[in-house]
Amino acid sequence: MFGRRPARYLLIAALVWLAATPAGVYGRPAADLVASPSDAEFWRLVEDLSEPAGFFRSDNLVSNEDAFQEVIPDLRRLVRPGGVYVGVGPDQNFTYLAAIEPRLAFILDIRRGNLHLQLMYKAIMELSADRADFLSRLFARPRPAGLGPRSSAEELFAAYARVAPSFELYEANRRAVLAALIERRQFPLGDEDLAGITRVLLEFFRGGPDLAYAGGGLGRTRYPTFQDLQMMTDGRGRNHAYLGTEAAFRIVKALQDANRIVPVVGNFAGPKALRAIGRYVRARSGTVTAFYASNVEQYLFQDGVWPAFADNLAALPLDGTSTLIRSCFTRCQTPLGARSVTLLDSMTGLVRDATAGRIATYWDVLARRPGAPERIRAR
Repeated sequence: MFGRRPARYLLIAALVWLAATPAGVYGRPAADLVASPSDAEFWRLVEDLSEPAGFFRSDNLVSNEDAFQEVIPDLRRLVRPGGVYVGVGPDQNFTYLAAIEPRLAFILDIRRGNLHLQLMYKAIMELSADRADFLSRLFARPRPAGLGPRSSAEELFAAYARVAPSFELYEANRRAVLAALIERRQFPLGDEDLAGITRVLLEFFRGGPDLAYAGGGLGRTRYPTFQDLQMMTDGRGRNHAYLGTEAAFRIVKALQDANRIVPVVGNFAGPKALRAIGRYVRARSGTVTAFYASNVEQYLFQDGVWPAFADNLAALPLDGTSTLIRSCFTRCQTPLGARSVTLLDSMTGLVRDATAGRIATYWDVLARRPGAPERIRAR
């Protein structure tokens, strides 16, 4: 049927077929990372990338790491803006996002409760004009007079410490948050998710700026509060917290407004979530430039599944600047009485060492960072 030159027509037919094939199939990039996910695509990502939820011993509504800003000056030198960020846990991720300005972020956590927390933050940031507005909604307290874009974190929290919480504001805020997610964004949230978001809002209403990590009665009980974490510095006198300046808050708010912070339920060593994130980013010609792992690797080693995490890292689109951010508690001597130490690591170097069989213990990943022995000693 193709006459005397079938190969030419077969080639033309193949090209036409490829042009009509849905984007992202058969290796052709679906798009780049310029276009923001629509509301429908955002929720598809939440559902399609996620794994079944697992268990962790605490809710982690607030970080227990008090030195996580110390690496930010180095992180800014290592990581270029416009990449893809992956992180775990609550809102310390926002401080890293403000510092490196990625184009897209995935917050991956084994707990579905962290999804509820992240959705709450998304809605409140979208509803808030500035930091003072955000704190008013988060803690259900009337906005004090005199706060503006130049207010420091200390001034913000000092002002809110003088204002009592209002249950009427809490109720109004709860309705506004759920309306922002269900009516404005049209996310198909089920009863369990609605109850989870409501529970998180209630915890912030009850705890206020003094809300802190709850460790389930294990280990030390003195943890930094929400306001402590927002008033800390990098050890050089500069506060990089996302509520430290209006400019930092605007960076994170813009990502939320554009559906560019995607919460995902999954295990770092699981069979699906990290690999699915990698496929999505690779299909859009993106690179994972930063990965905040906290101290999750400690638990992965305890469970004997860290090699699966290393395999998942190897499946991500990385380059020579891709940087892993990890925290160390139990095997580190921390400076100046801090609870934790934060370390940076090369993701490609970590994958290379894992592939070569040079990593067998948690200490191996802690000690492999250049210069680490000066700051970390095995206990």
